[in-house]
Amino acid sequence: MSYIDANLIPGEKVVYQTRLHWIVMLGHTLFALFILGLPGGILLYYARKEQSQTSAQNEHLMLGGAGVLLVSALVVIIAGLVRRNATEMAVTTRRVVIKTGLAARKTIEMLLSKVESIEVNETASGRMLGYGTIVVIGTGGTSEPFHKVAHPLEFRSQVQQQIEKLPPHGGIARADDRPDSV
Repeated sequence: MSYIDANLIPGEKVVYQTRLHWIVMLGHTLFALFILGLPGGILLYYARKEQSQTSAQNEHLMLGGAGVLLVSALVVIIAGLVRRNATEMAVTTRRVVIKTGLAARKTIEMLLSKVESIEVNETASGRMLGYGTIVVIGTGGTSEPFHKVAHPLEFRSQVQQQIEKLPPHGGIARADDRPDSV
């Protein structure tokens, strides 16, 4: 069960949910390909090419080294997947909830009535690929940036739609709004 689903207030529903864009995996993938391609490929090439000229022990060492590089590449890919999947962002009927991290966790849970604005920054490549930085600014000037978020404009739109659905004054009746009793 996700963090957001586990921490819903009774009567609260998730309206929109997003996460980090796949672009966060690009660096991990390129590094894994580099590990596999350059040193791993060279080791495998020499192990197979020089089979007749190298001793069995050297061949096993080269194959073992290639195996270690393969496992290292897999660890890099898994680390990227964990990073991507450990970030949850949602708009509910009452709050904006953002959770980052797995072992060390950081959460932002802001009532919709306390959201002052949401800033979206997109680079040219971010606009083309559908990712950007969201800065949620709450009353009191609290600002929290979240980078490489998938579909940032849709996230902002969903927050604005939910704010519009809030009752006036955040659902709290003020003394001056009550009818006078005589």
